[in-house]
Amino acid sequence: MSPRADVLALDDDALASLANRGIVKRASREVADGRGPAVTDDAGTLTATFADGTLVVLPPSTVLEEARCSCPASGVCRHRVMLVLAYRAAGDDGGAGDPPAADEPAAAGDPGADAAAAGAAAWSPGAFTDAELEAHLGTRPLAAARRAQRAGYRARVRRATAADPIASVELASCTVRFLVARELGYARVDAARGERADAVALAVWACRTADASGDAAAVVELQVGGTGSAAGGSGAEPVLAVIEDLLADGVAATAPAAATAIAAVRRALEAVNLRWHVDLLDDLADQVDAYRTRSARYDPALAAAYAAEAIARHRSATGGGAALRVQVLGTEETAETPLRLLRLTGLGARVHGDESSRTVEVYLAHGEARVVLALRRRADAGGGAAPTAAELGRRKAGRARLSAIAAGNVVTESAVRAANRIVRIADSRVARTTVAPSGGRWDDLPPDLVVEDLEAEAARLAALPPSLVRARVVADTVRAVRVTAVEDLHFRPGTQQLVATIRAPHGTARLVASHSAATPGAIDALARALSGDTGEVRFVAGHLRRAGGGVDLEPTAVAAGSDVVVPAFAEASGEALGAGAPAPDDALAAAVSEALALTAELVHRGHRHLAPGWAARAGASAEVLRRTGLTAAAAAVDALAAAVRAGGTELVDRWADAHIRLLVTAEQL
Repeated sequence: MSPRADVLALDDDALASLANRGIVKRASREVADGRGPAVTDDAGTLTATFADGTLVVLPPSTVLEEARCSCPASGVCRHRVMLVLAYRAAGDDGGAGDPPAADEPAAAGDPGADAAAAGAAAWSPGAFTDAELEAHLGTRPLAAARRAQRAGYRARVRRATAADPIASVELASCTVRFLVARELGYARVDAARGERADAVALAVWACRTADASGDAAAVVELQVGGTGSAAGGSGAEPVLAVIEDLLADGVAATAPAAATAIAAVRRALEAVNLRWHVDLLDDLADQVDAYRTRSARYDPALAAAYAAEAIARHRSATGGGAALRVQVLGTEETAETPLRLLRLTGLGARVHGDESSRTVEVYLAHGEARVVLALRRRADAGGGAAPTAAELGRRKAGRARLSAIAAGNVVTESAVRAANRIVRIADSRVARTTVAPSGGRWDDLPPDLVVEDLEAEAARLAALPPSLVRARVVADTVRAVRVTAVEDLHFRPGTQQLVATIRAPHGTARLVASHSAATPGAIDALARALSGDTGEVRFVAGHLRRAGGGVDLEPTAVAAGSDVVVPAFAEASGEALGAGAPAPDDALAAAVSEALALTAELVHRGHRHLAPGWAARAGASAEVLRRTGLTAAAAAVDALAAAVRAGGTELVDRWADAHIRLLVTAEQL
């Protein structure tokens, strides 16, 4: 009798995706203790009979979620899981479901032979036909998927490998995992049921496009479909008018009027779903509001960066890079997507703000999707003092404290994911959220989220497109770095930074943590953790960025001993730290930083209100850039100075040329 290859292919990870890891562990213990069911196979219909009379029936061509169980539980209960475990065990012992021996010729089309070969032979979800998709999904979801394909969408395809036999596709707002090879019914979408019925078709077409591209890499990022061209513009032209006004009179002179104009343009772009421009307009509006309220949150460099980003995305979409339009504009992104049951691992937090407000971001690794999500909370002082770091840690999301979420394992049924990967956890009595300490057991995270080779990570970061035109996703560079040693730990009083060298199994990174009034205890707590006071340092999580040809790490959490230390929520201890040598001078970085501050003045003051000596200062800055070898950046600054003197219509373009070039150069230093 041919075995049920689909059932044999359900390993423990796949079962945990269908049920949860706790159910799988309990079911495994009961089967190992001899309390498993008796399983029979009648022409492909599996029947599991339990000692207490519970009966599970799994007919042919039926997925486990649709198996009939006589117990009152909904979903994939432990009885259904035990059916699979017992059937697998019987196959291992030579009973029902035992695949053919190696020297036994298998019948053509024998699913047992297919299952045996699946681990070695390459398989792609792109092999599913459109007819199979329509039969599985229905006409309406497939029609919605075809509309999305015509518009174009971005996807990251992870092919099945011997180490990880589950193929997956990350779409803009959800992830699709193909738990069983050649079984469409086991394609799992992490969006809530009914929210993204078209996602499976989009994932299959993405795999099909990746297969046809000839790219044999295990992970392929690509755009699928899309018939738009640059001739019709980007759709973000209204933003350019706002930027032109800011460059004319500056944030300082037009704060109230600029806020009104930004709000009107945001509504227009929301209607056509230019998601990344909507997102950056929110950031720009926050900067304008911060200046209007005289908040320390206002940063002229940030305001200028957002203005330059708006122009860069428009240029990329209209300048012959039509294949990048989906990624650059975010047109296929869904504002929010409710997710089904999630298992997340806290990777720490970051707090920033001023005396009027604090913003906390908690970073959560979503292992199944191989991405990091961010939970964001903003707390206003409301006329009093801003909340302390410890008080922020006691704030709740889904009835769990942020400090516990940042350091624990989270299981939630009430998460909603935004396009920029910010996740919102609702306070629901029906869809509960539970948190348990993780103990820093991050070894179970997928390789995509755990860095062991920092030299390879530096190469990966260097190969990324400029951040000005990448997808605007929060925590895209947050990873857990496996640590073998912490060296040269010291404090730099001049820059108020804790610095150390983090040694991984392959390569090193420079850890840099800057003191902030919003997190007065962070440096002390981080120093204690890195020095080994709380146990051996096993992982450091944080934001990775390329610097000086290597990698810099801004830490968010440390897994030391059996604890996870989240410095952002620590109380100040007042301990004295040993001082180290000051940071060496970096002539290139200093030249670029000075030029960026100079060109950012146009967004802050406006070219109509620049100080009389601005053009001369720009010329001097260009000369410094030229002496350091950055001749193209120097020419761009010179051209901007000439445009300011002339006051012509080309000033906006010359400012964008200079500021965009300087921002991209700064990323590569």
